[in-house]
Amino acid sequence: MAKKTTRGRGKAAAAAKRKRDGGRAPRARRLRRWAWGGVLALLLAPVALVGAFAVIDPPRGHYMRAEAARLGAIRQDWMPIGAISADLARAAVAAEDANFCLHWGFDMAAIRAAIEAGGTRGASTITQQTVKNVFLWHGRSWPRKALEALLTPLVEALWPKRRILEVYLNVAEFGPGIFGAEAAAQAHFGKSAAALSAAEAARLAAVLPAPASRDPRAGGVVARRAAAIMDGAATIARDGRAACFES
Repeated sequence: MAKKTTRGRGKAAAAAKRKRDGGRAPRARRLRRWAWGGVLALLLAPVALVGAFAVIDPPRGHYMRAEAARLGAIRQDWMPIGAISADLARAAVAAEDANFCLHWGFDMAAIRAAIEAGGTRGASTITQQTVKNVFLWHGRSWPRKALEALLTPLVEALWPKRRILEVYLNVAEFGPGIFGAEAAAQAHFGKSAAALSAAEAARLAAVLPAPASRDPRAGGVVARRAAAIMDGAATIARDGRAACFES
C-alpha cells in the first residue's frame, strides 16, 4: 500500500511539474515575441519618421531648440523650395556640396580629400547636414556620427533630392538665431528669399560654414568666397549638376 501511495505521489508531482513547465513555455514564447516586436519597432520607427518628413515639414531640431533657449528666440519662416531663389539653391549646393546630384548621401571623393588633408577640411554633404540638423545634435561625438551614417542613406532613399535641398535651405543657420533662407534674406537684405539676386544668394551661401562669425554683407573673406560661389553656381547649372533639384 505504501508503495502505491508513493507511486501516486510521484505521478502527481510529475504531472504538476509538467503543468508548470507547460505554463512557462507559452510565457517564454510571449516574451520572445514581445522582444522581437520591440526590435522591429525600433527598426521601423526611424523609417516611419523619415518617410513622414518626406511630405511633412519637420519641427525644430535639437540645435534650433537649444539656440532658441539660449537667445530667447530665433527666426525661421518655412518656405517651399519654389518660393526660394533658384540662385540660392544653386549657390548653396556649389558652396557646400557641388556633387549633390551625383552621390547617394556621401561624397567619397570629398571624404578622401579630407583624409589626405589631415581632417582639416569638411566632407559632410548637404544630406548629412540635413540629417544632423533635423534628427540629431551638433558635435563630433562618435554616437552622432554613427546615427548620421545610418540615417543619411535612409533619407536619400525616401526623399527626392529636391526635398532634401528644400529642407536644408529651411533649417540651415545663416547667422546667430537666423535659420532658413527666408529669415536670412529678410534679416540681411530686407527682402524675401524669392527675390534674392545671384550676388546676394552667393553671399548668403558664403556664411554657411561659419554662420556665427561671418556677415554676408562683409568684404574680405566673405566677398572672395561669394565670388567663387557665383562661379561654382554657374558651373553646376551649365554642366548638369543642378538638374536633380531644379524643376
